[in-house]
Amino acid sequence: MHLKTLTVRGFKSFASATTFEFEPGVTAVVGPNGSGKSNVVDALSWVMGEQGAKSLRGGKMEDVIFAGTAGRAPLGRAHVALTIDNADGALPIEYSEVTISRTLFRSGGSEYAINGRACRLLDIQELLSDSGLGREMHVIVGQGQLDRILHATPEERRGFVEEASGILKHRRRKERTLRKLEAMQANLDRLEDLTAEIRRQLTPLGRQARVARRAQRIQHDVRDARARLLADDLVRARTSLAVDEDLERRLRAERAQAEQDLDAGRARQADVEARAARATPALNAARDTWYQLTAVQERYRSLASLAAERRRLLGPAAEPAEPARDPDRLAVQAARTRAEQGLLLEQVEDATDGLAAAIEDREAAEAAARAQDAVVTGLLRAAADRREGLARLTGAVAAARSRVEAAENELARLHATRAEAGERRERAGAEAESLALAAREAAGAADRARAEHEAADAAAGTARAAAREAETAAQELLRAHDAQRARAETLRAALRQPDGSSAVRERHADAVLGAVVDLVGVEPGWERAVTAALGPFAEALAVRSHGAAVSVFEALRGDGVGRVHLLVADGAAPAGVPAPPEVLRLPGVRPAAAVLGPGAGGTDDDARRGAAAVRALLAGTVLAEDAATAARAVAGRPGLTAVTRDGDVFTSATAWGGAAEAAGTLETRAAAERAEQEQARLAAALDRARAAVRAAGEERDAGRRRAQEAAAALRAAERGAERAASELSRVRAVLDSAAAETGRFEEQVAAADRHLAAEQQRLREVADRLQAAEELGEEDTEDAQLEAAARRDELHRAATAARATETEARLALRSLEEQARALGNRAASQERAAATERRAREEAERRAHRRRLQARNAEAVLAAAEQLLVRVEASVAAAAGDRDRAEAVRAGLDAELTELRAANDRLAARVAELTDSVHRDELARTQQRTRIEALEARSLEELGLTPDALVEHYGPHLPIPDPDEGTGTEEPPEGADGQDALFGAVAGAPFVRTEQERRLRRAEKELASLGRVNPLALEEFAALEERHRFLAEQLEDLKRSRQDLRSILREVDEHVERVFTEAYADTAREFEGVFATLFPGGEGRLRLTDPTDMLSTGIDVEARPAGKKIKRLSLLSGGERSLTAIALLVAIFKARPSPFYVMDEVEAALDDRNLGRLLSIFRQLQETSQLIIITHQKRTMEIADALYGVSMRGDGVTTVIGQRLAELR
Repeated sequence: MHLKTLTVRGFKSFASATTFEFEPGVTAVVGPNGSGKSNVVDALSWVMGEQGAKSLRGGKMEDVIFAGTAGRAPLGRAHVALTIDNADGALPIEYSEVTISRTLFRSGGSEYAINGRACRLLDIQELLSDSGLGREMHVIVGQGQLDRILHATPEERRGFVEEASGILKHRRRKERTLRKLEAMQANLDRLEDLTAEIRRQLTPLGRQARVARRAQRIQHDVRDARARLLADDLVRARTSLAVDEDLERRLRAERAQAEQDLDAGRARQADVEARAARATPALNAARDTWYQLTAVQERYRSLASLAAERRRLLGPAAEPAEPARDPDRLAVQAARTRAEQGLLLEQVEDATDGLAAAIEDREAAEAAARAQDAVVTGLLRAAADRREGLARLTGAVAAARSRVEAAENELARLHATRAEAGERRERAGAEAESLALAAREAAGAADRARAEHEAADAAAGTARAAAREAETAAQELLRAHDAQRARAETLRAALRQPDGSSAVRERHADAVLGAVVDLVGVEPGWERAVTAALGPFAEALAVRSHGAAVSVFEALRGDGVGRVHLLVADGAAPAGVPAPPEVLRLPGVRPAAAVLGPGAGGTDDDARRGAAAVRALLAGTVLAEDAATAARAVAGRPGLTAVTRDGDVFTSATAWGGAAEAAGTLETRAAAERAEQEQARLAAALDRARAAVRAAGEERDAGRRRAQEAAAALRAAERGAERAASELSRVRAVLDSAAAETGRFEEQVAAADRHLAAEQQRLREVADRLQAAEELGEEDTEDAQLEAAARRDELHRAATAARATETEARLALRSLEEQARALGNRAASQERAAATERRAREEAERRAHRRRLQARNAEAVLAAAEQLLVRVEASVAAAAGDRDRAEAVRAGLDAELTELRAANDRLAARVAELTDSVHRDELARTQQRTRIEALEARSLEELGLTPDALVEHYGPHLPIPDPDEGTGTEEPPEGADGQDALFGAVAGAPFVRTEQERRLRRAEKELASLGRVNPLALEEFAALEERHRFLAEQLEDLKRSRQDLRSILREVDEHVERVFTEAYADTAREFEGVFATLFPGGEGRLRLTDPTDMLSTGIDVEARPAGKKIKRLSLLSGGERSLTAIALLVAIFKARPSPFYVMDEVEAALDDRNLGRLLSIFRQLQETSQLIIITHQKRTMEIADALYGVSMRGDGVTTVIGQRLAELR
């Protein structure tokens, strides 16, 4: 416990509000004489209940109110507030900080308050007396206090010890009790009736008390059982957590080993895959060689088959010659025909001349006949060609078809093989694509989960920081808001007029227009200047007329409530000389009325009349920015007044101003309005800040939840990504193998397609030739020839008919010519047929020769193909062996790789399983810790026990105490630390949970069966019983005699005697030690004046400094007497320590050596108590933790400046 702050306003020389902030150690108050240092001590005494005006260095109590100075008006009240730190609970009040305030009004009224709540002086005195601070105020050693202690009587010295030990409170209470008992005689009859009524109430209340006592015992059992069950739950949860944590460590170690094995397996797998990759080219080369040799083998087989077929087709085949087509016979026929023609031509030549007209018809007929003859000739030539080439084309078509069929079979086989490889590739590709998509999605999900987790962590951290910042901002705004509110209230309180203005406004409301400060508004910054310009009328009231002013003055004199300044509106006239233009042209000069605006008081008409009066009052006043400008403005201008912004007033003959005085009403009102505006702004900002705090708290909780959810999602996504990546690697290996195989088949199919296309093209060419030859048959040729001959005959007949229609001569000539021409044509035809037949026979001979050559070539090709085929088959067998060996090597590597992949998959699955187990265990551990935290919170909330104390005193390892032991009618008491006091190890039965659960259910059932229980029944019964007993005893005592009262008083006296005896013994012991410190080598002791009567004996002081034999205090020097008085006070301080001590210049009369001894005593007191010292000594200032400088200027008002010395050291 120590003093924190002392706020003084209106007390003695402290006109303005002044606050002292005291340190727990030593606080020194320094300053020149007469500056008001001792007023600090008087303020402390006064606020703690001092009632003696002389003790406060005054003639009457009103003297403590600031009386005013030449430049400062007196105040109407004195207010002092003392704040005490009660964190240790030294004061019997449920507050860690206690503020005691006292207010005295000049009218004589007083107000006391504790923490802002009104109280009595007695309440303050009793509150302080419990900590050794009595009304004698021995802890406050003011000026002259030492001399009073030295000149005190032995009984007065006894009073100092009694006050320090708290006995005076008992004495005062004893006196009050005696006075009350003497006053009870008139109420004896009523007390007898009251006693009988109380006796009737005791019976039902006693039954309720028994039920309440039983309920207390059962509640104790309920609490004990709950505590033991909760302790068992907590122990089990902690044990389970420890076991699971050990299991988790083993799982982590197993996972680390599995991961190492997996890494080794993957390394072996990579090595085998590399070997398989190296074996793949050899296998592919062997397969390609085998495929190529197989293709060569097939080609040679086809070649041999083709050669055999060619040999068969080119075998010997005789082409019989047609007898009718003998060329010699045809030549003879042609010659005979030519002869016949010659005869006819001779006849024609004879008839030519006569038949000139018929020549054209004959020539036309001959032309037509010749054309038809050409057709017939062509038909004959086509028939010859057909007979010559049909057999050869048929063999070529058969050979081409054989080659096409072989190519188609090979292509079909390659297509089937390629389709199978393509299907495997497509399946592997689809699976790889699906797995790649799943892997990308899993990786993307893991990335998103990781980003979300990081974002959630960052957001949670940001939310926590924002919550802290919002809370800090809200607290700062709250402090600022409270400060502004206090400032506004203080300023508004200062605006209340202490003179008779309030009474005038209440009694003469019709005549009063309002206060001057309410009638006009002032531009900010010019309030002090306008206040100085108005002078005493700044605090005045405006009235309507002089008659109203007379009525007001008469009423004030009759009531005796003070004086007041009045401004008469009807008689308002310009005061002073208006400012000339040259003055207003000066820089910074303006009329005073220019800064006035509308006010806030009165009706519109009243406000205008009052404002006009104020403007008239300021008509001869100008405002200037500084004093130099104001002086120039009034120089040589009588009647003109200039006022500066700082309130300095200048006229042509006078000037007054200087340091700023206390704020005037206008300034105070402006400051109050600004404070209220700032308070409103801070209130709105505070509401926003509180909303921001709530929102930040919700966002912080949500961010924490999101971070936990994101962490769980991240772990799941990582596991999914690992599984997808492993499966994708396996399928991609299969896909690569299928792709390589498909590529090889594609090349083979492309080559087979090109070969088949070439063979089909050759087949189409030979087939087209064969079809053309076959389309023209023998019958068709003969028919064509007949048809051509018929056509020719028809033409001839047509020509003949034409000639017949003409002259007979022409017809005859034409007939001759036609016959001659026919014969010529026939002869020519016969000649051509003979030539053609000769060429055909020559061509048949040449063709037979070629067939014989081709047959021999086919025989040679067949023999060579069969020999090469034997060699190629051997090469194919060797290539097949190489291929089989390469496939066996690759199959072994694939089997090993499959086994390694399966083993690695099992290891990966094991690692994933272990990772999942670790993650699940982490989640379970978090849940377990949350459950443990909940159990620990329940321990604190439900039982008021820390978790360790709960397990220590209620754990399952402890035996259950006998229910009859340690159980009384009330719950076991609790120690100062909040733990149960009944923790002793009592032998009993071991803990069995089921029994404790049954015990709890049984106790709860019993508690419920009691029904409604009056929890205050025990206290009410005890109080009522005690009251009945007390009244009965008092009545009996009053009726019999005062003997019983004397016995009660004797007990009080015994208590007082015991406490005083102990306090005196401690004080005497401490006095000897302190005296020996202050007077090295000297002796000092305390002596009782009547040791036989400890209730009334006084205390004498014997002091013998070193080297002296005197013991009487009156024979000591001034310094020795001061030290002796200090020794007595310090002995009392040390025997019965007080939280603080105030000493006012107690070391003023000491020399430097004795001052050093006294300072050593102060250092001892500093360890246990707070010291506030009024001093002039520099060495005393050096031991202080804080220093306050007090000064007084010429205005008679005390000013204080403080400094914490720890900040300078």
